[in-house]
Amino acid sequence: MTQALHTGFALPQAVPAAGGHNKTGVLAAATTGNALATTASVHAVFGTFLVPLSESFGWNRASISVVLAILAAASAVIYPLAGRYADVHGTRRMVLTGNVLFALSVAALALTGGSLLQFYVTFLAIGIFGALPSTSIFSKLVAEWFRDNRGSALGVSAGLGNGIGSVLMPIAAALLISAGGWRVGYLGIAGLILFIGFPVFFFLLRDAPGCGEHAGAKESHSAIEGMSLRDAARLPAFWLIMVAIASGGGISTAVLSHVVPIVGERGFSLATGTAVVSVFALVGSFWQIATGRLLDVARGPRIVAPMYGLAIAGLLLLEFGTSPLPLVAGGVCMGIALGSQFGSLPFFIARYFGLRNFGTILGVMYSAVIAAQGITPVLLDASFDLLGSYRAAVLVGVGIMACGSLLLLLLPAYRTQSGLSAATAIAH
Repeated sequence: MTQALHTGFALPQAVPAAGGHNKTGVLAAATTGNALATTASVHAVFGTFLVPLSESFGWNRASISVVLAILAAASAVIYPLAGRYADVHGTRRMVLTGNVLFALSVAALALTGGSLLQFYVTFLAIGIFGALPSTSIFSKLVAEWFRDNRGSALGVSAGLGNGIGSVLMPIAAALLISAGGWRVGYLGIAGLILFIGFPVFFFLLRDAPGCGEHAGAKESHSAIEGMSLRDAARLPAFWLIMVAIASGGGISTAVLSHVVPIVGERGFSLATGTAVVSVFALVGSFWQIATGRLLDVARGPRIVAPMYGLAIAGLLLLEFGTSPLPLVAGGVCMGIALGSQFGSLPFFIARYFGLRNFGTILGVMYSAVIAAQGITPVLLDASFDLLGSYRAAVLVGVGIMACGSLLLLLLPAYRTQSGLSAATAIAH
């Protein structure tokens, strides 16, 4: 017999018997992995390398920034495939292999010559291999190990990990570039990914009992309760979550990258804009932890809606604030909204659809989020080019955030284990 999860699903008996040491080690490994993943090691340091690359090869900045679209496209394709592989074969070996290949891909940037095509192909490899030791995969691992306080654990691993990495990696990159140039910078970042990540993953990262290398037979995997992707996609909750989180995450991250020009067009200084960005990013990282904790103790999903809805106030404060204080308050509101979006996504998937195909479903959801993150900044800048201001785009964002909040209010109660099994049986 299996024991009921706190979330209403079931895992094999081995999970309750698993030692706290293993769980703590897995959480530490997942947090470290997020600190070394593409968000921190590629996206957060991108601006640090932008000017040196442009000056070295005479490339314009727009042609260099194309790599961000390449990363988004590659990740959107690989995330569901990596999630499916993790569901069937486990995460440990994939993360170890992915860590090495991801580090080598970043190191290969040091070999960049004057060819933009070579540069683009290298970033394509980074997008592919970086999707293996990624936040979605680490979230799957944490969700399998933590039946109690799952939301808090997911918040720590993703929020704290990405937050720490996004602060420290740019500092490391700047120091390396100052000391030896941008080629040394890329080699140093690759070295941090490999020589910190691999030992931590090797010694601390383990698949949960009944999963991956601990699964002795297909029956062990099937004992984990959960829906297939096809069954999940037949439920309204699947589409409510995807549309709300993808649209909200796309707008939030687009605004994060455009805070400086949005406030700058109204005369605020670069220092003010940078301070708002820092507050936005830090609050967003730590609010993932708060969101997880609140979801652990709340009885339903609707607690996320008002946090998500704070983006409405945040956008209005950023666009209409007349002094630095309301702008910072807007950054706080946007950070809370961003943290609630990314903090709730893996938790919702575990509660509504179970753990059996968690990686696959989360991978599909992340693909939608990444697609929105790739498209929304382009639309934001297109609106500026057309109208000479970001105001119209910001007001559209307010409307979309209001709709997203309403969608989250429509989410049904969490399914119990029996409810999940019945829904799966009906779907078949």
